[in-house]
Amino acid sequence: MKKLFSILAMAGLFVLSTNTVSAKANAIVSNLSSTMASAVVMLQDDAAVEAEKGFTQVLKEQFIQGGAGFMGIVLLCLILGLAVAIERIIYLNMASTNSGKLKQQVEDALASGGVEAAKEVCRNTKGPVASIYYQGLDRAGESVESAEKAVVAYGGVQMGQLEKNVSWLSLFIAIAPMLGFMGTVIGMIQAFQKISAVGNLSASLIAGDIQVALLTTVFGLITAIILQIFYNYIIAKIDSIVNDMEDSSITLIDMLVDHKK
Repeated sequence: MKKLFSILAMAGLFVLSTNTVSAKANAIVSNLSSTMASAVVMLQDDAAVEAEKGFTQVLKEQFIQGGAGFMGIVLLCLILGLAVAIERIIYLNMASTNSGKLKQQVEDALASGGVEAAKEVCRNTKGPVASIYYQGLDRAGESVESAEKAVVAYGGVQMGQLEKNVSWLSLFIAIAPMLGFMGTVIGMIQAFQKISAVGNLSASLIAGDIQVALLTTVFGLITAIILQIFYNYIIAKIDSIVNDMEDSSITLIDMLVDHKK
């Protein structure tokens, strides 16, 4: 009888211990599941926050991470370069003239009213082509050679006006990536100084400096690319106006020769 009680007691303890272990296991699994669920929710919230950030917000954050020193200078180059580019584009668009139409008007005025009527047409027309016509017509009373010299001399002056401040734009295009590369070199130097001071290589130790170095290079290249597009457009526009000026100069001399006959 005592043996039977002993066996029953041992069986009861075994069942009780098994239930206790099962309860603890279930508690652990439940806690682990809730922790994983919380982590998933946090990751989803972070992803939602990143998705809500616009392009300007991300750009602003990257600019701040790049450091105010070199990034500020690169931004200044971009602002000044865009200011020069916009001013030149406005000036060149205002300087553009329908040379064919102007040629016909001057030729008709020269045939009907003489040199003074042709000069009046040029005075009422904007642009370097009309100015060249006016200078040539103003010397037409002397000789054709004098008119030709005046056209050539004034053409050089007009070319200088068209190319004004373009050299500054090319300077900003060259400086911006150089500043970015300089920021990269300085960032790498700081990273190696930290490595030498600590004595071991740790990615977390130098990650910030390398990130700053790369960001300055990226922003410098972006600035140069943007300004280079405007620079090429301005140069193409200047070449087009200069070609019109040269063609108009030749046409004007031919008209004056025919008028002298």
